[in-house]
Amino acid sequence: MSPISDSLFAFLSELESNNHRDWFNENKDRYHLEVRDPALALIEQLEKPLRKSAPMLRVIAKGRGSSLMRIYRDTRFSKDKTPYKTNVGISLRHDAQGCIHAPGVYIHLANDECFVGAGCWRPERQTLAAIRAAIDADPKTWKRVVKAKAFRDCYSLAGESLKTSPRDYAKDHPMIEDLKRIDFIGISPLSRQEVLSKDCVGVLLTKIRAARPLMRFLCDAVDIPY
Repeated sequence: MSPISDSLFAFLSELESNNHRDWFNENKDRYHLEVRDPALALIEQLEKPLRKSAPMLRVIAKGRGSSLMRIYRDTRFSKDKTPYKTNVGISLRHDAQGCIHAPGVYIHLANDECFVGAGCWRPERQTLAAIRAAIDADPKTWKRVVKAKAFRDCYSLAGESLKTSPRDYAKDHPMIEDLKRIDFIGISPLSRQEVLSKDCVGVLLTKIRAARPLMRFLCDAVDIPY
């Protein structure tokens, strides 16, 4: 069975209504039992099959560098001062570049939506320039990647874009809409039923494998393996 149960979503719903330290501290054992431990079990179930199909992704269930993101929010630069996230985030980062801005896979579980994201979110300046250069140099391959049926059946390109053309690229460049992107990510929705089903891991693996051409294009652009 899926390690994820309705209890995880129920806890996140209660946390949304009681997003303060007193409530969380009183319910911390519940958080461990109903949210953290099932999420770690899911990561553990993904570890072995992804070692074969996506060996460059870090799939770490426990210890330092765990793929499970912290529930504590960084409120230093946010107007929203609530201390806790009301979602579960699982970040499978690339082994060559462990930062969140490198090509990777992200699994999001929340009451309002669940999804798998794959690609580069807000790549730093050098990586962003390299991806744009790769699209400019080989637009046919980029189009083939994002228009492939297997990819489109699972994913839609998402993220933000510049309002104007980036420096060094003409406004009438045939690939200008893709060159204006500042995120290069595909989003694949997950239904609650899929998350809770006994084939949850199989569904996630299928989606991650469908993103392989996109991940490979982005990794090739920054000269790291996938």
